[in-house]
Amino acid sequence: MSELIQMRKKAQLTLPLSIRKELNIEEGDYMDVQVKNGEIVLKVKKLVDKDQAWFWTKRWQQGEKEAEADIIAGRVHSFSDAQSALSHLRGQSAKAQNKSVKKTR
Repeated sequence: MSELIQMRKKAQLTLPLSIRKELNIEEGDYMDVQVKNGEIVLKVKKLVDKDQAWFWTKRWQQGEKEAEADIIAGRVHSFSDAQSALSHLRGQSAKAQNKSVKKTR
């Protein structure tokens, strides 16, 4: 998509509505501005509150992807109560310990 816009007073530009809609750009959004190979490149940036930044770390996002893959593959369990869930986890832990003992022998 290409649109022609005009530089206004105080070096202001208005992004056309069609582009704002396509990229979901809203009033108050931030834009990263760079010059690459003689062209202006704008990237929409969404700010994240500091207390929510942990969710966007590489480590957390990798865990989210793994969890989603497990859900899709059906590697999930449902429990009627907390005690059932704890029993299952203890059993899984015991299995993992037995495997590691066998490997060291």
